Amino acid sequence: MKYELITILGPTASGKTPFAAALAARLDTEIISADSRQIYKGMTIGTGKDLEDYVVDGKTIPYHLIDICEPGYKYNVFEYQHDFFKAFKEIQEKGKLPILCGGTGLYIESILKGYRLLDVPQNPELRERLKDKMLSELETMLGSYKKLHNKTDLDTAQRAIRAIEIEEYYLTQSPEVNDYDPVNSLIIGVSIDRELRRKKITSRLKKRLEEGMVEEIRQLLDSGISPEDLIYYGLEYKFLTQYVTGQLSYQGMFEQLEIAIHQFAKRQMTWFRGMERRGFQIHWIDAQLPMEEKVEHAIKLSKEK
Repeated sequence: MKYELITILGPTASGKTPFAAALAARLDTEIISADSRQIYKGMTIGTGKDLEDYVVDGKTIPYHLIDICEPGYKYNVFEYQHDFFKAFKEIQEKGKLPILCGGTGLYIESILKGYRLLDVPQNPELRERLKDKMLSELETMLGSYKKLHNKTDLDTAQRAIRAIEIEEYYLTQSPEVNDYDPVNSLIIGVSIDRELRRKKITSRLKKRLEEGMVEEIRQLLDSGISPEDLIYYGLEYKFLTQYVTGQLSYQGMFEQLEIAIHQFAKRQMTWFRGMERRGFQIHWIDAQLPMEEKVEHAIKLSKEK
């Protein structure tokens, strides 16, 4: 094959993981996750790991970069690049074609483009100075360093402080540079109708709540992780933590979380469309096609000259 990698991407609830697993089963290969939250142990229901999706015809497809960090740790894209290429080489050494699957656009693009990334350490003094500032104040400070394209930096005060910490470091230091070559990948996007996506998001949220997502949050808090650290991870962990700690009613939590997930899926698609504008060719496949058709189409694409 002319490709070093097959990348399966798509917004949340598009069915990309079962598709990647079915394709991996056909190709007898392994999957590398590109999900910025599924790396954490114990954060299973809230991050939608759905590990049963990796079982195809009774056989578990090997997967990488899931459950590799303790909750509360602030993993970053610099570390992801390093961990990805370690798994990537291990799979290649077995004579297999790795599959990258996920919805974290920054992680995916950092691999495919070979980003030069800077490893920025924590600045305790700066964090102490900023810890009592309002999110609006932090946004103003961050805006003084750069134009704010990445609004996820402003999801929480912790994220904003980290973003300021990085920008401040860039002004004064020469950080360690992580330099990898771009990866030649076939990129397949799973396209799902907006209304169907909305229905699946709502249905999946209800299912995960029934499966014990609130209890998962309580267990994480009981294990010693602070509410602030859980809120840092956003979406389910933000709103359910606020519910468990009495800041939101159950109905308020559900409604705000549902809206936030819809907005998140929209941001994911905006990122993927941006990748196309930045020169990546994404072959889009309809999420509603039968699985066998999707797999056959992917294999055909992988063999085209």
